Amino acid sequence: MRHLFNCVMGVFMVCAGPGYAEQNPVVVELYTSQGCSSCPTADALLAGLEGRDDIIPLALHVDYWDYIGWKDDFASPAFTARQKGYAKALGNRSIYTPQMIVNGKHDVVGNRSKDVAALIAAHKAKVTPVTLEISRSGDVLSIRATSLRNVGQADIELVRYLPQQSVVIKRGENAGRTLGYTHIVTAWSVVERWNGQGSFATTTPVSGTEPIVVLVQGADYGPVFAAARLR
Repeated sequence: MRHLFNCVMGVFMVCAGPGYAEQNPVVVELYTSQGCSSCPTADALLAGLEGRDDIIPLALHVDYWDYIGWKDDFASPAFTARQKGYAKALGNRSIYTPQMIVNGKHDVVGNRSKDVAALIAAHKAKVTPVTLEISRSGDVLSIRATSLRNVGQADIELVRYLPQQSVVIKRGENAGRTLGYTHIVTAWSVVERWNGQGSFATTTPVSGTEPIVVLVQGADYGPVFAAARLR
């Protein structure tokens, strides 16, 4: 389903306490909707990435299909705005579902498994000068990033997600289906902006038991230089 709107990575994470280390994770963002008949295949493809330490899958549910008969339980205007931001940065004239964006740099139709796999493999082979470490102590998250060269302005972003949930779709294109969703993003915020040089360290409050993802992403929807996860 499509809709027109006018409109690198080598990383390292060290966990203190419960958790484990993930090396070189590739960030895969899926823009999806419960109201899109083309999305369940992409949702399943994203779910299949679970258990891989080399990939951080994230599902962002958009709200622009809500009008056709079913309001997406997980949709947020902020996720639609993020997808539009990528469209502008990548030179795309439209946004659509299902769309996957890999490491903030390349996009692909989200239900094309071979194309998705090829993009992930290409990004796994790349190296970045940025390293990232995160750890949690109680309700405090510590973040440390280091760059061997100037990568330019970058946002330190904090993401929380719900691991999985099933939804009974009662109306719209997927009416009558019970669909499973995974890696459902519930919150996405910018902790601070970094100049992309030398070392950076900060702390930020966190709560709850949802997995935590931190990204170092080029400003204005640039490439993801580094990522780390606690779950």
